[in-house]
Amino acid sequence: MEPVEAMLRQEILARGSISFAHFMEIALYCPKIGYYEGDPGVVGRRGDFYTSVSAGPLFGELLARQFSAWVCEMGLDQAQIVEAGAHDGRLAGDILGWLPSSHRRASIKYWIIEESERRREWQRARLEVFAGQVEWFASFDHLPGPVEGVIFCNELLDAFPFCVLQWRGKQWVELKVGFDEGRFVWRPAPAEPALTPKIPREIEAVLPEAFQIEVCPAARMWWRTAARQLARGKLITFDYGFEADEFLSPARADGTARAYFEHRMSNDLLARPGQQDVTAHVNFTEIQIAGESAGLQTERFTSQSKFLTEIAAQIEDWPSDRVRQFQTLTHPEHLGRAFKVLIQSRDAIPTPPGSRTS
Repeated sequence: MEPVEAMLRQEILARGSISFAHFMEIALYCPKIGYYEGDPGVVGRRGDFYTSVSAGPLFGELLARQFSAWVCEMGLDQAQIVEAGAHDGRLAGDILGWLPSSHRRASIKYWIIEESERRREWQRARLEVFAGQVEWFASFDHLPGPVEGVIFCNELLDAFPFCVLQWRGKQWVELKVGFDEGRFVWRPAPAEPALTPKIPREIEAVLPEAFQIEVCPAARMWWRTAARQLARGKLITFDYGFEADEFLSPARADGTARAYFEHRMSNDLLARPGQQDVTAHVNFTEIQIAGESAGLQTERFTSQSKFLTEIAAQIEDWPSDRVRQFQTLTHPEHLGRAFKVLIQSRDAIPTPPGSRTS
């Protein structure tokens, strides 16, 4: 039995059952043995899933151009670009390599929020050439101060541990995880009121039996924390997901949660814990509300295709490899339609009455 399986089995036998969010937290993030603690090669053509970064350095180049433009527009002499969930550091390297030389020298610091010691090691090795410009922090609580600049994440929110709910007998039940006859199994339990989605009664009346949905309080809490850390600038995420009402489509009666192993998608979320990726679509309505509750203003919610195309319009005479990368990033049959971009912002925080200014 694999170490992650043994740990999960021990917890379940001691407690009877555990939430899927806890199952997912151990399977993906347990130090040294979780899925994301393993070989960084799980991303890309030879791995389990494919991201915008896998297409080549163009994604980072376009983000560098936009982030740099935003910093200039804000008129900041010193700014920070904060990446959360930098995985192996490839995107950070692509962005840093394309920042204007004036920004690379002094005016922009690159901060990486990374809880995992092992992933920090991968990132430091890849970003050694940018030593002195990059700093690492285990969480937002460890930052030296509020952020002025850009906080962003790429395919981070979809990997936060989530709970699974099903509509049974005209009420929501939570599907927890048990262990029976040598395998992990689903066990229904009463859903806590805090987890149940707020759905209009007329929609509840027509929901089919066993309609499934995922809820992710952890993603909402993380976004709110990031928003509060932003003193001035932009908070932006790139991910796949829907607005709240889209999750209730009859086409998604089985929910959006999926597992990925060697580029093959599976609905068996309980198989191979620690060896496969598990993810669910982001509820962008909830994320947007979380940011606005922390004082941010929503600027845009758009497709990755449209966002990147607007940046790319400023570039002339692309080599053929960049053209191919751009097509992968923006074409509806590739990454352009599935991936969304949410941008929220905050102007400078007003100085409290009676405070001294320099």
